Amino acid sequence: MDSINFPLILMILVVGSGLIWLFDIAFLSAKRKTAIATVNSQFDTSDEQALEKNAAYQSAMGVASREPLLVEYSKSFFPVLAVVFVLRSFLYEPFQIPSESMVPTLEVGDFILVNKYTYGIRLPVFRNKIIDINEPERGDVMVFFPPGKKEYFIKRVIGLPGDKIVLSNNVLYINGEKQPQQFVESVSNQFGDYAVMTESLSGYEHPMRKLVRANRPIRSTDGSWVVDEGHYFMMGDNRDNSSDSRAWGQVPEENIVGKAVAIWMHWDSLFSVPSFSRTGAIE
Repeated sequence: MDSINFPLILMILVVGSGLIWLFDIAFLSAKRKTAIATVNSQFDTSDEQALEKNAAYQSAMGVASREPLLVEYSKSFFPVLAVVFVLRSFLYEPFQIPSESMVPTLEVGDFILVNKYTYGIRLPVFRNKIIDINEPERGDVMVFFPPGKKEYFIKRVIGLPGDKIVLSNNVLYINGEKQPQQFVESVSNQFGDYAVMTESLSGYEHPMRKLVRANRPIRSTDGSWVVDEGHYFMMGDNRDNSSDSRAWGQVPEENIVGKAVAIWMHWDSLFSVPSFSRTGAIE
């Protein structure tokens, strides 16, 4: 997902525009008030209608009351930026899906909403948790930072702290229990033939896709892992085309960004027409 640190950029814009506004209130506005008073002392202000038609007065007042351009922009943008900052930091943040790692649940071009408070309230940018609310549950679709990376990833929570995860021939075993799969349909593309399945994760059902016949060699994804305390084992629903915990390890709790809850739009490219046919909750 997008690696641009937009929260940091947004915070800088909010703080910067707010400080400029405060500086204007504390230091610059007094000079404008003095200049306005001087202009009013030079004209007869008893007849407001006459003043409105007095070009000399209007011109002088315009010069006296004119705010510096930077102050004007800051006062205009600060409230909007502040509202966006609060919404994105503490409530919901939008993301776009850039890869096929979560097919068939999420497709390239899906725009999703991520709940930022369901796993606890964190300080923006610094990401320190200040209020505990809920813990991730098996089956949740979660946005996070992988270990050692600074870009957003989105995968499904497969393993909770203390779980033993075994993957054999694209069948999951969690703490020794096989996670049932039910066939839905077959699909094919340039990489091979796939089976779309409904998988049950300890009773939580979700769609997933696994490779049946490959058109090119692929590396094995089988393995066994024990999830550390305070960590989560993440996997993509497109099991044979996903860089996840099998490759880069478990996700520490402090790297969690939020829970993906809904698709609100699908837009393939800049030159295509946005679609709302996939709008709905994320399973």
